[in-house]
This record gives sequence, structure tokens and C-alpha cells, in this order.
Amino acid sequence: MHSTDAPDALSGLAPLLRVRPELESLCRFGQQWASPHDALAAGWAPFHLIARGSCLLELAGAAPVLLEAGDIAILPHGDAHTTRGVDTPAGVRTTANLLARHNAAILVKSNGFSDTELVCGRLWFELAHENLIFATLPPVIVVRTQVSPDATRLGQLLTTIRDELDGARPGAGAIAADLASALLVMVLRAHFDREPADTGLMGLLTQRQTARAVGAMMAALDRAWSLDELAAEAGASRATLVRLFQKTAGMAPLAFLTELRLGLARRKLIAGNVSLAAIAAEVGYQSESAFSRAFQRRYGMRPGEARRGGETTSR
Repeated sequence: MHSTDAPDALSGLAPLLRVRPELESLCRFGQQWASPHDALAAGWAPFHLIARGSCLLELAGAAPVLLEAGDIAILPHGDAHTTRGVDTPAGVRTTANLLARHNAAILVKSNGFSDTELVCGRLWFELAHENLIFATLPPVIVVRTQVSPDATRLGQLLTTIRDELDGARPGAGAIAADLASALLVMVLRAHFDREPADTGLMGLLTQRQTARAVGAMMAALDRAWSLDELAAEAGASRATLVRLFQKTAGMAPLAFLTELRLGLARRKLIAGNVSLAAIAAEVGYQSESAFSRAFQRRYGMRPGEARRGGETTSR
């Protein structure tokens, strides 16, 4: 249990995330359907709210994930994926969709009786360093409102978002977007509630001194930080800061900084076409060769190999 005077890590995270949700479609599908979604550019994360029925969510190289009414799925890294009917064979694609503007979203409806309904959209993370946080997340976060401690409130928000989109009252789009923003922060909270809160990034963010050091890293990732400078930002001695990082994250502050830098670089390599030199500069390496050596030490491959592997996976 956390101390009552511990900093609120997720509230501290919110200004860094700057989440802006975009609601894109209200999907109503029959039993035989499948809807592919292309990989998104860096900074975008798709989400699916299951308002009615059930479906499968599939990513390359992973087992399908069953989603049921009330479940919420977010793909933090914008990976290519497919949603499909539970009994729909592989290779089937939705046909004869009826596309029309429906209040704040596009109504997507397959012919025949619709037994599954999804509210689909994407999140835009406005600040450049948001991926430092999301690099620590799995490819898919699923919160099942039936088992979450926040189930009642999550279910109410989900229902209200669906009703706003389904209606035609003025202001529904703005209301649904704001509700989606609140719901998605709650989804992150539910995810972190399931994870060990005293280790890793979230553990560092729940301690005042380590949180200050991590915040300084995030705010100036390209800076050539020294241990003395990080200790000054944290308001701690060098020895204290090292001890806290070792205990919480299992590594020293500068090693943790390297993990943040390379984690962000790897995600950018996989998700986009930014040049290696630009990525190297953004994450604090003075040259592309120095970045390449550090990347290979960490991941066992050159940056170019990671990029080609990501391109293959996203197809």
C-alpha cells in the first residue's frame, strides 16, 4: 500500500501525456466480419470500446485477444491489427459497409443483423516525449470493466459515450471526446493497478526525488546529463539517488536514462521513417555511429535491422 503523502504518479503523468482523443467510427457488425487497421504514425494510439457483443483483436505474432461487451482495448504503439467476429474465419473482410456521417463519428454497418457494436478512435499524444512512457507499455492494454475496481464508472462512461454518438444532439462530439479522455486515463490507471507499483517507471514516479530526476530526463532527453546534475534536480545526494534507482528500477540513474533513450528510439524506428541521424540527435547521441553502437549493445541488432523488422511486422 502506498503512503498517503506519496505523489500521485498518474496525475503527474497526465500533463506529460497531453492526450487528445479522436472518435472515428461507431461500428455495427454482424456475425461474419473482419476489419483491418493499418499501423499509425508515431504519437497515435488506436482504441476500441466494446459497447455490445464480442470480437477478437489480432496482432501479428500474438494470440488473438477476446474482447467482450464493456471491455476497452488500447494499442499504445499504434501497431497494425485486425478486429473480427469471434466465429469469422481468417481472411474474411467486411463487405457492403454503409458509410455515413453519424454525429461525431462515421457509422460503419455491415448488411444484416448487427450483434456487435464498437466505438473506435485514436489518441494523439501531443508532446514529443510521450513515447518514453508508452515504451514501457505492452502492445495491447485491455481493461475488462466486469473485473476492474472502477467497473461501474467505466461502464457508465462507455455507455454515455455510445449514447452521445448514437444521438444527434448539439455538442455531442465535444462531450463524447471529453468523456473518452477521462475514460482513457482511467484505463491507464486500471492497467497500472495491475502492475507492481513499487518497481520500474511507475515506482520511480511515486517517489518525490526519483520522480524529479525522471521528469528532468523526460523534459530534456537530448541533454548530456551527469549524475551530479540529476542529483541536483532531484534534491538528493548522488549516493541517495543511485540507491533509490537501484532499489526501484534495478539500475543506476544514467543506465535508466539510456533505457529511456533507446526505448524511444526503437519505437520511432519501428513506427516511422525519421532518419537515423535525427533519431540519434533527439535521444541525446552526438553521432549516428555512437547511437548505432549503443542500440546494438542493448538490442543485439543495428537500428536499420530494427526498422526493417518493424516494417515486416506491420504489413
